Amino acid sequence: MNKRKSLIRTDTKHSIMDAAEYMFARNGYKGTSLRAITGRAGVNLAAVNYHFGSKKVLLEAVLLRRIQPLNLERRRRFEEIRDNARKLRKKPEAELILKAFIEPVFYFGESDPGSKDFITLIGRAIVDPDDTVRKVFHKFMRSIFELLFKMMSEALPGLSRDVIFWRLHFTIGAMAHAMRICSPDMKELAHSGTATDTSAVIEHLIRFVSKGMKARR
Repeated sequence: MNKRKSLIRTDTKHSIMDAAEYMFARNGYKGTSLRAITGRAGVNLAAVNYHFGSKKVLLEAVLLRRIQPLNLERRRRFEEIRDNARKLRKKPEAELILKAFIEPVFYFGESDPGSKDFITLIGRAIVDPDDTVRKVFHKFMRSIFELLFKMMSEALPGLSRDVIFWRLHFTIGAMAHAMRICSPDMKELAHSGTATDTSAVIEHLIRFVSKGMKARR
């Protein structure tokens, strides 16, 4: 009986997060009420209070469950690049580092419908006047960005920390735009015959940002 109750609670918790992710992606954090979330999830308000306590904590749970596995994969790739470079007694390659940071996001967005909602939510948060989602997202991304910055500094020792910092931010901006291009509504705006499949977009993006990162002043 206890095991059954535990499974029901877990299913309810996941249903609430799925509903919140869906609604946040379409209406924004501020434009989504807890009643709208509970209505989609088919639960009552007490269930949200029991599992999360507040709308802000629910948002954090929605973001963390996607960002955590994504950043674990990025970290694994970074460590592999660093280990291989050390074995060869060379600097890590900037292009490989960027690929390790960028590629997982695009394929992650194709893994299931909820992941696509997450990508839409982050893209929306970048331009949303309300910065609630951005602040939570940045909090969870801080450690992986610091590792990205450190590895890029190792790869490009001839560039100052300020230059690397700003170029990485420009890279993330280009990445966010490319993610929007991969969404169904933006694909319709692409020039006829332009390849907008995920692998093509990744290849174009990595070539573009790699040249920008490595350019000499």
